[in-house]
Amino acid sequence: MIPAEERLPELVTLVERQAYFVVHAPRQTGKTTSLRALARRLTAEGRYAALCFSCEMGRPFEDDVEAAAKAIWSAIEQLASRELPEDLRPPSPIPAAEGTFLYKQLSRWAEVCPRPLVLVFDEIDALAGRSLYSVLSQLRVGFPERPAAFPSSVILSGMRDVRDYKAASGGGPVRMGSSSPFNVKEKSVLLANFTETEVRELYAQHTAETGQAFTKEAISTVMSLTQGQPWLTNALAREVVEELGPLPSEAITEAHIIQAKERLILSRATHLDSLLARLREDAVRRVLEPVLAGELPGGATFDADFEYVVDLGLVAPGLPVRIANPIYREIIVRVLAAQAEAAVAVEPRSYVGTDGRLDVPALLEGFAQFWREHGEIVAGRIDYPEVAPQLVLMAWLHRIVNGGGSIQREVGVGRKRIDLLVQWPHADADGKRMVQRIAMELKVWRDRDKKGDPLERGLAQLDEYLDRLGLEEGVLAVFDCRARAEAIEDRTRLEDGRTPSGRRVMVLRG
Repeated sequence: MIPAEERLPELVTLVERQAYFVVHAPRQTGKTTSLRALARRLTAEGRYAALCFSCEMGRPFEDDVEAAAKAIWSAIEQLASRELPEDLRPPSPIPAAEGTFLYKQLSRWAEVCPRPLVLVFDEIDALAGRSLYSVLSQLRVGFPERPAAFPSSVILSGMRDVRDYKAASGGGPVRMGSSSPFNVKEKSVLLANFTETEVRELYAQHTAETGQAFTKEAISTVMSLTQGQPWLTNALAREVVEELGPLPSEAITEAHIIQAKERLILSRATHLDSLLARLREDAVRRVLEPVLAGELPGGATFDADFEYVVDLGLVAPGLPVRIANPIYREIIVRVLAAQAEAAVAVEPRSYVGTDGRLDVPALLEGFAQFWREHGEIVAGRIDYPEVAPQLVLMAWLHRIVNGGGSIQREVGVGRKRIDLLVQWPHADADGKRMVQRIAMELKVWRDRDKKGDPLERGLAQLDEYLDRLGLEEGVLAVFDCRARAEAIEDRTRLEDGRTPSGRRVMVLRG
């Protein structure tokens, strides 16, 4: 792991200032690991009694203030019995007036503890409603009494900054403004993703222990795929070392990382599933749906929605809006397309020619037939209707390509396009390994499009994409979703086209 003091260098200074502050970051970025390491270090150095405990046990008690406070205190007692020397542990609880239980117990502990207390309330956003309001209020009330009669320093750790926690009953993160019950907060510290230097340092620890090196290209690929997201950074390396299992004498290469990425995407680990469970939330949909469609997100709630989805870790901070990393982008698309993929009953090998290459005209004709017969029904089942036609085509491609090749995606935010690159490995007549590359651009024609038929714009944009890839032909799919569009049976067809520079294009109208 990367030492906590390197990832969060200012925390010790804040503790020494007796500060109450917040550490926040998306899930699985290393908050708990880093803060537990910090607490153990502070205790071991002999100056503080520090403890990092979870508020998860209070989650079921959103409106039961007393039950939530007692659940949190129970978590403190249990962890302290394992982590702290006996003379630093909290005293047994005593009865307290309603709404003051946590304040009372923390006061008594601070009074009898021979060292200043430093407490980390991890997973603070597991609490909501009246319980959250009560806990934050009790900490604020005790703040002036520190360090003699209340914890010297308190760290609240969660996905979101405290200003975004809702104080009223009913919970849910919204801004609290000046009415925040934790207005004693000195600072909010964001735990950032790994830098490339930190990834090298992390992987170098494996090399030091085993002698197995990572090539420069492998590390660059990890950074490109993960953007330094800590869980993904570790998961890719673990997948290579433990599952792919190259010999310790064999360096880990870019090819290993790409293979691990595909395995990770297909396995849908618990972290990824918990993240993707958020896709059906309205705020998440309002941000991601236009991004996936290549549109510009907006609307009355955009700022709050965007900040929320950044805090979840699904999109990167800053504009333009973009999905946090290529692995999340791939998994999000696959999850959203899963309902459509379940309806695709096709034998993948039927679209592979005798030369081992994909038969692109046959593949497109097969999809056109599927779209005529099932397109409207299947697209209607997808939770993100603005990008449904594109997802149905991607589902078709998934079913054919999965297990044999790969699909890379690019979304042109604000350019109303999705670019796909299908890569299909095969052997030539001499048995040499080759990779067939098929570039596709996906566009949708809607009633709100003032410029009319997007065919010409699509051909020009595809021209740029093909030029960047060094290809001389490609595929343009244009889905007509206007209210006055022809019947799907009549408008779905294949045509020949040319880009402005003369490149050959197969045009799919749907």
